[in-house]
Amino acid sequence: MRDILKYFKGSILLSLFGGVAAFYIGQYYSGTVAGGFSALFLATVLSVLEISLSFDNAVVNAIVLKKMTPLWQHRFLTWGIAIAVFGMRLVFPLLLVGVMANINPIDALVLAATKPNEYAQIMISAHVSIAAYGGAFLLLVALKYFFEEEKDVHWISVIEKPISKLGRMDAVEIAIALITIYVFSLYQHEHEKMTFLVSGLWGVVTYVAVDGIGAFLQSPDETKELDLNKASMGMFLYLEVLDASFSFDGVVGAFAVTNNLFIIMIGLGVGAMFVRSLTILLVDKGTLAHYRYLEHGAFYAIGSLALIMFSNTVIHINETITGVIGAVLIALSIMSSVMYNKKNSH
Repeated sequence: MRDILKYFKGSILLSLFGGVAAFYIGQYYSGTVAGGFSALFLATVLSVLEISLSFDNAVVNAIVLKKMTPLWQHRFLTWGIAIAVFGMRLVFPLLLVGVMANINPIDALVLAATKPNEYAQIMISAHVSIAAYGGAFLLLVALKYFFEEEKDVHWISVIEKPISKLGRMDAVEIAIALITIYVFSLYQHEHEKMTFLVSGLWGVVTYVAVDGIGAFLQSPDETKELDLNKASMGMFLYLEVLDASFSFDGVVGAFAVTNNLFIIMIGLGVGAMFVRSLTILLVDKGTLAHYRYLEHGAFYAIGSLALIMFSNTVIHINETITGVIGAVLIALSIMSSVMYNKKNSH
């Protein structure tokens, strides 16, 4: 137990600091001790939601992270957490509200501090764009995994084997993603159809660009050592965009819990830190190698999340349902892995 707890030491310290900060922020805005405890409770709820919704993210992070050099692993766990906590949970919402309201980020920060309800409304109004963009990127992440022609380990063979064979067709996953975006755009309100389409297309473009940069950085013309470092740089970029796509919907959805940007940043930031700690644990303990189908479960969960993000623009789907679907898929993949290990242990 102590061996496992060491991985979460930084996360626990951040959660304690965040809890104190959330209490004083709540007390400041409400003027009461009860308001402080209420803010602490809301930050805790957001942290738990973030962790429960991001386990599949931790698994995929671990898959990529184990291929990176120690230098880039360290950068992901230091620079990456700064980008995840402050960039995606504070700077991104401020920039987004700034663009939507045609104001600069400082004014957006003032708006968040002085008129949280107005700030929240502007943020929520961008939900269609965010869901289409993040959903498109995550859908391609999942499709790319299952359409991999050389993939020889299949969890649900009746589905995965035929899909893997289709991977011989170049860019088939992009075609499917574009068709999916178009179909969901048909169910949008008339004034949001173009917004959904354009945002979804930008999600596809972002994935193609990140994937292309990763391929370019693995150019065989360099030395093996340089290739590895350059490839790690591409993986770092991929993970940052992946993390951003995961956090988009969570940031917007958090406004259903509280309108206070600072409580949201604390709650989601602490959750993101725990996800990072879980990622390190998965890499160091070799969990992915022990659980044969855990990767499959994670990518099924990512594909489900992408479709839920799209569907959320048409009909509201509670975050709890999203978390349960992901947790069930991960749990089933672990159970299947355990059964496989027992069956093949002799």
